[in-house]
Amino acid sequence: MSLDLLIPFGILLIMVIYLIYSRNIFEKDITALYEKKFDEWKKHSTIEVQKTSHKELVGLVYKTDYKVSIELLDKNVHSALSRGKFEVSNIKDN
Repeated sequence: MSLDLLIPFGILLIMVIYLIYSRNIFEKDITALYEKKFDEWKKHSTIEVQKTSHKELVGLVYKTDYKVSIELLDKNVHSALSRGKFEVSNIKDN
C-alpha cells in the first residue's frame, strides 16, 4: 500500500526538480542575451550632451565724451565684434 503512493510522489518530485533546473537555465540564457543586447545598444547609441549657454564677461564698454570704446578681456571675441555679431540690450530693461 505504501508503494502505491511512493511511485507517483517520486515521479512528481523528479518532474519538479527537472522543471526548476530547466527554468534556472532558461533564466540565465535570457539574462545573458539581454545583457549582450544592452552592450550592443550602448555601443551604437548616441548620447546627446546638452549645451547650456551662459553669459561670460569678455570685455568692458566705456563712453568718453561722444566716443564708445570697448576693452576686451578675451582675445577670441575680437573676430565676432569685427564681423558685427553682437547684441545690444539695456540692463535696466531686464
